[in-house]
Amino acid sequence: MSRTRIRAEDLFCTRCGRALRPGANHWPEGYICQCCMTRALEIYGTCVDCGVERLTPGLAPDGGKLCTDCAGGLGDFFCEQCGKEARRYRRGICGRCVLTERLRELLDDGTGSVRTELLPLFDALRQMQRPWGGMTWTGHPHVQRNLRALAHAEVPLTHDGLSRLTPWRSVAYLRDLLMQTGVLPPADRQLLLFQRWLTETLPAVGDTDHRRLLGLFAAWHIQRRLRTLAGRGPLTSDQTRQARDEIRLATCFLNHLAQRGRGLAACTQADVDTWYAGGYTARRLTHAFLRWAMRSKHAPALVVPHRSTSTPPRSPSTSASRCCDRP
Repeated sequence: MSRTRIRAEDLFCTRCGRALRPGANHWPEGYICQCCMTRALEIYGTCVDCGVERLTPGLAPDGGKLCTDCAGGLGDFFCEQCGKEARRYRRGICGRCVLTERLRELLDDGTGSVRTELLPLFDALRQMQRPWGGMTWTGHPHVQRNLRALAHAEVPLTHDGLSRLTPWRSVAYLRDLLMQTGVLPPADRQLLLFQRWLTETLPAVGDTDHRRLLGLFAAWHIQRRLRTLAGRGPLTSDQTRQARDEIRLATCFLNHLAQRGRGLAACTQADVDTWYAGGYTARRLTHAFLRWAMRSKHAPALVVPHRSTSTPPRSPSTSASRCCDRP
């Protein structure tokens, strides 16, 4: 008697309908894709057949959840290390045990134990509901490097210490985790991101005098304003975007003066008028820098033009980038 061969084009996941390749997992209900299988092995509840509370990856004909025994033919999913029923990742152990092993190694302070200050982070990560996400995150080389740096005290376990690590997006996520677990005190995320951006932006300004003025402007006007706002509630991305654009436009204005052979102390009304004539709406955020410069005696008394517009202004970030290309 010949066996019926299933063609590749006839293979579909019984749960989501996705096309499958030969060799796909087969459960009593039919073929199942890896995504649906992974999702099923993360579902716990009461089996509709036996009433036991446990892993319920199977599907009853009416759509109810079945345990592995009642569904039959699904496999053995008991972890050989902790005994819990869950998807096994390697050596017969579950994802939570695999993640725990990796975290013990990454957060080891050199004595064979997790650094005491990082224990809250260790406990929170190893108990996460979906350990696969934690394994994926801790599998990145830069994450491993940063976690080891904290575990071995190569950088201080402070907000300033974290600012020394890279890449900044990954560090921002790590900082959030450390604050959520109480390892670090609460701090405004947007303010920290702005400060990180500033430390990378100012050194790139070639002119020493321009860099000094921009540093003073950022410290005594922009960051003071942001800290005041953060004291009233969490900063928004729009607020820090405006702050970055004010720095960019101040840089462009100083370059504009340099092209006219002048510094900020020798700025004239004609220099200001020419600057705004190149596009008032795009350059209106220069107001903050000019007013600060006059208050702090870095610039002579000048008239900052004000113009009402009946149409909404363009996005500040777009305006700031475009204005720098104009003469």
